[in-house]
Amino acid sequence: MNSSISISSPLVSVEWLHKNIEANNLIILDGTINKVFDTTQVQIPNSRFFDIKKKFSDVNAPFPSTFPTEEHFQREARTLGINKDSAIVVYDDKGIYSSARVWWLFKAFGYDNIAVLNGGFPAWEKANYDIEAMKEYDGKSGDFIANYKPENMTFFNAMKEASEHKTHRIIDARSETRFKGLEPEPRAGLRMGTIPNSVNLPYTNLLDAGELKSREAIEAALNEKANKEDPIIFSCGSGITACVLALGANISGYKNISVYDGSWTEWGSLVNK
Repeated sequence: MNSSISISSPLVSVEWLHKNIEANNLIILDGTINKVFDTTQVQIPNSRFFDIKKKFSDVNAPFPSTFPTEEHFQREARTLGINKDSAIVVYDDKGIYSSARVWWLFKAFGYDNIAVLNGGFPAWEKANYDIEAMKEYDGKSGDFIANYKPENMTFFNAMKEASEHKTHRIIDARSETRFKGLEPEPRAGLRMGTIPNSVNLPYTNLLDAGELKSREAIEAALNEKANKEDPIIFSCGSGITACVLALGANISGYKNISVYDGSWTEWGSLVNK
């Protein structure tokens, strides 16, 4: 199959990817976080490494994985050979973890022809599909155009406003023990705590063995925390797993959703109580 495809769902199966892997506009991104290029590591054939930390974040910002500028994102996406008509599938090595952040970044820059691979690399391996040694992309540049959609992202001042005036439902994707301040934060020196007026829905509650649960199960979990018409801001530790909740909300038909980029790392650093 060499024709072009478009992606209508934010989630695709490994079977779907295997069937469509020859499509001429398909680009497969490995969004595994903290992965370092190494030819002893493996990937889905023809994957391109999407380096969240070093390439697709503002590395000069004080907090990790900080949202890049439109120009920055467009430049790095073009360097990976991504085009205006690319159909993108993104995966990671945990199942669904950082791949959702990659998906959300593209959404925030106005691009919808992208899906997360349900179950990620573990599901691909389990299905016994081909894998290859990790390789760097050295093809030609793409013509991708970034078009920033500010409604998808929330930053510190707006977050303070939302928390203080209860204008949004704030849903925290961290574990219950971190949310309740019963377990230290993984970032050294970061205080424990919670954004005022937030509620907890651990991102792992939407997953079963690294795959998203059924739409009905996800919808039920979200409906306990917010109504469909509520404006929602998702938060977590550093803006990664909040995007798993955003993915679940998108699949469940929630429209007014945003991700707090700095999340608890920023809030806990800048707010003392």
